[in-house]
Amino acid sequence: QVQVVESGGGLVQPGGSLRLSCAASGSISSRYGMGWYRQAPGKERVFVAAIRWSGSSTYYADSVKGRFTISRDNAKNTVYLQMNSLKPEDTAVYYCARRRGPFQPYSSNSAEYDYWGQGTQVTVSS
Repeated sequence: QVQVVESGGGLVQPGGSLRLSCAASGSISSRYGMGWYRQAPGKERVFVAAIRWSGSSTYYADSVKGRFTISRDNAKNTVYLQMNSLKPEDTAVYYCARRRGPFQPYSSNSAEYDYWGQGTQVTVSS
C-alpha cells in the first residue's frame, strides 16, 4: 500500500518562497510519474505541476510557469515543489499524487492519479 504525505506548507509573504515535499512510503519508484495539485477555498482542485517517471520532463500550469519547479529524488522516495515569487492567489491546500500506472505519459487530469496525500496549507499574505 502506498501512502503519500506532504509537508512544508505555511504562511509566507508575497514574493517569498516555500519548498513542499512529498514523501511516499511503499516506494514511488522511478516507474511512476508524480503530480502536484492545489485547491483554493470554494474552488475546484486544479493541476499545478507534474514530473515524468524518469524525472526527465516536467510540466506546469501556466499560472505557475517560471515560478515553481517540480523535482524528484527517487532514492529518497520524495518529490519536491519549489515555489518562488509567491502571490496571494497561490494560497491553497497543495496535494501530491502518484500517476496511475507505471511508465505512463504526462497527464493533468486528476482522475489519472491514484494515490493522494492529505494536503498541506500554503498561505501567501502580508
